[in-house]
Amino acid sequence: MSPEKIDLTQFLNQHYLCESLTVKEVQSLLDYTELVTFGRDDIIADIGAIGEALYFVVKGEAGLFYDDGTREREVGRMLEGELMGEMSFFDQEPRLLRMRSLSSDTQLLKLTRPMYRRLRIEHPFIAVNLLEHAIVSLDHLVRRVSKEGARMDNYLFGPGRR
Repeated sequence: MSPEKIDLTQFLNQHYLCESLTVKEVQSLLDYTELVTFGRDDIIADIGAIGEALYFVVKGEAGLFYDDGTREREVGRMLEGELMGEMSFFDQEPRLLRMRSLSSDTQLLKLTRPMYRRLRIEHPFIAVNLLEHAIVSLDHLVRRVSKEGARMDNYLFGPGRR
């Protein structure tokens, strides 16, 4: 086994995605993914594209941006250990947000749709864990965005007003 795969196995074992997987199952999951690296401000996935892959943030962070045609606004961040790109990946609708690397050396594990289909058939227990992690990652994002929105409301309108 390569040193990179050993490091990734150790990293994944520390995160929710793999907390109920054995080391062998984590290594199996890695067989279905590829490690991709992005520089600062690189586009990982763009608005309008159908999600053909989902990504697990291994190193660095990625921003989620909305572009209204006049300017791009950051609406969320995905941190180490979180999954991103799952909405468009699972519903196969065009992406509403641009995913952009915020670090000079952002590393992501990329799981493509064909490899996910194989994973579902060959390792259903791992696939279920991945789905649960997708739900948790979405929940974390929604909670962060909601909290930021509530803070902004409080700042603009004062506590208890609206």
